Amino acid sequence: MAVPPCLVLDLDGTLVDTAGDLTATLNDILAAEGLAPVAAAEGRAMVGHGARAMISNALLAAGITAEPERLDNLMALFIDIYAGRIAETSRPFPGAVAALDRFAADGVRLAICTNKFERHSRLLLTALGIADRFAVIAGQDTYGVRKPDPRHLEETIRAAGCDRRRAVMVGDSEVDVETARAAGIPVVAVSFGYSHVPVADLAADRIIGHFDELYDAATPLLDHR
Repeated sequence: MAVPPCLVLDLDGTLVDTAGDLTATLNDILAAEGLAPVAAAEGRAMVGHGARAMISNALLAAGITAEPERLDNLMALFIDIYAGRIAETSRPFPGAVAALDRFAADGVRLAICTNKFERHSRLLLTALGIADRFAVIAGQDTYGVRKPDPRHLEETIRAAGCDRRRAVMVGDSEVDVETARAAGIPVVAVSFGYSHVPVADLAADRIIGHFDELYDAATPLLDHR
């Protein structure tokens, strides 16, 4: 039996716009510390490198350099609060669900490879009603490695029952592109995510500005044997 092709997607900033809920959670943390909240645009700019980095950067913006133990405690609080509001405002980007369905109809296996914790990833995708579309949902804690370590992506593809020679990564950041490059896998970058680097500078194989473009962009890349 032929091994199916695999489309592997990043989560935050790629498949789902999560900035609102992440920023609201960050502001709860700041309030607990007696600090002013960050504006929506500021919070969005802080998303992309994980919750710990969000907390650290927000504290730095307030003139505070937090000790590791303090960050650990705030991170634990963040995890608890975020789980309770996982999908208050978070939604798939326009056209995302239809794009997933189109690939699935072609027999393409779908997977998630994200630096979000697996628990939060599953909670989010379940709340949005799309968890069952994915053969694998792999977070930063699933395999003991995280992007940009290529093993995170490679293990995700393997767990999906696929072959890296018939896989494509879809992401929004330099981390996603670096991971795919290290794994020898083509990568499509979205221009609407949380990248701190201009997407045109990421050297992705394709760039899309809407999920309606993903099928035509990714399909020719799926078989690169």
